[in-house]
Amino acid sequence: MLIRVIADLHIHGRYSRATSEQMSLCEIAKYAKIKGLNLVGTGDFTHPLWLKEIRETLVPQADTGLFKLASVDSPVCFVLQTEVCTIFDYKGQSKKIHHVILTPSIETADQINERLTPFGNLASDGRPILDCTAPQLVEEVMAVSTDNLIFPAHAWTPWFSIFGAFSGFNTVEDCYQDMTKHIHALETGLSSDPAMNWRLSGLDKYALISNSDCHSFWPWRIGREANVFDLPSLTYNHVTSAISDNDPERFKFTIETDPAYGKYHWTGHRNCKISLSPPEAIKFGNICPICRRKLVKGVEQRVEELADRPSDYRRNDAPGFKRLLPLSEVIAAVIGTDSPAIQAVWKPYNALIEKFGDEYSVLMDASFEEMISVVTAPFAQAIIKVRDGSAKVTPGYDGVYGQLTLDVADVSMIKTKPLSVPRVQQRSMSDFC
Repeated sequence: MLIRVIADLHIHGRYSRATSEQMSLCEIAKYAKIKGLNLVGTGDFTHPLWLKEIRETLVPQADTGLFKLASVDSPVCFVLQTEVCTIFDYKGQSKKIHHVILTPSIETADQINERLTPFGNLASDGRPILDCTAPQLVEEVMAVSTDNLIFPAHAWTPWFSIFGAFSGFNTVEDCYQDMTKHIHALETGLSSDPAMNWRLSGLDKYALISNSDCHSFWPWRIGREANVFDLPSLTYNHVTSAISDNDPERFKFTIETDPAYGKYHWTGHRNCKISLSPPEAIKFGNICPICRRKLVKGVEQRVEELADRPSDYRRNDAPGFKRLLPLSEVIAAVIGTDSPAIQAVWKPYNALIEKFGDEYSVLMDASFEEMISVVTAPFAQAIIKVRDGSAKVTPGYDGVYGQLTLDVADVSMIKTKPLSVPRVQQRSMSDFC
């Protein structure tokens, strides 16, 4: 019998910049379970203080390469994971690339850290900056163990990504050179999805994986993107081989936010509140029509530049994907509030979780009839609209998240006045990502 594994393989601990101070391994496990994840990255094992907490808080699961909480009985497993930034020159241009690393043991994590220490101060940030090239990084990581998995993070973000408009490359091979043989996957990021990446034939050999890159444990952040596997058992090697082989029999699909929801989907300029589709941005020469400064080139436009296939191209030989949005964001949109952290959102959210067990079960499986037994119809209608793709998202741009717009019946039934929130929830309203 196969085991369904839902994995978020890229998160951050509290020693990374702009991350919640409450981001602990116990809180991560708690909210991963509510989300429906049964495998999650530890984040930031390169940071010495976070690795110390990993040692003290997690225990290895025999012969699996994975870990669980030592003090709490939780179904959630952890995989040792970190993200690092390499900054280097390539043909006279500065390249700034983020990479995610997975490793199966504390011993190999220690060895990776030892090999990376000469390139930068690992204690400076949960996501350290390394003075080495991308090929050097891969060489060092793979020299420790060929069981390690490394892949480019959020591949299309304008800054700090392999295909970024400002400091990236046009191909995987240009970035990793002779170490490309060790690259088996890339992370698509919030502003793109597999369909957009399928337009580049040069990416056919790589698995397209999706993770939250979350900086807080709240359910509108953790697991907002994830990977779904059917495996003989939950082990590090089964997960990484399913990715490396890009096997749709084992790597079933990814959970994606609508790419328009991402902060860099369209080209634009936040200060001037200008958001432009690729044809519109090209029409203006990628210059803001208000302030005349250079626009931040969006992911959709960057994909269009590199694509060698039409926009409707579809692959049938690769893992599929489902477009969803975090349940808290859907509820907030129905209520008409910008914050998913108010009691008016928590109340229907908790009712649905209590009924169906976890958020993914609500978003992917719960029927309209089942949902209206615990929440009013507008919430159920909105969830169905997101599930079937009929909900509309106004595209994000230049660091501004996209906005979900809904047309559901009987919205007047919903209480719109925000209720008071306990202090800890009020504090959580800050956007940590």
